[in-house]
Amino acid sequence: MVLRTAKRVAIAIIGGTVVLLGIVMIVAPGPAIVVIPAGLAILGTEFAWARWLLKRMKEKTTAVIASVRGPARTQSVDSPAPGPAVPRGAEAVEG
Repeated sequence: MVLRTAKRVAIAIIGGTVVLLGIVMIVAPGPAIVVIPAGLAILGTEFAWARWLLKRMKEKTTAVIASVRGPARTQSVDSPAPGPAVPRGAEAVEG
């Protein structure tokens, strides 16, 4: 019981410190976009709220990326497949 509590406290301190460093990196130079989720992943090993928050961040990030990229472009069955470029005047000559 004591070991379990000590482990939770250690993870809370380490994960909390990493998240706080990430928050500082929002205004200071540093990779906050990487550090904050890393801290939440550390916290998520012991705390359900951190797992939930990390999952929500992933969903929002995916949605933002999808909206920036725009609608998915799929190739129609009727359109020809891209092939090698043929220079002008190099068409086959029937003889």
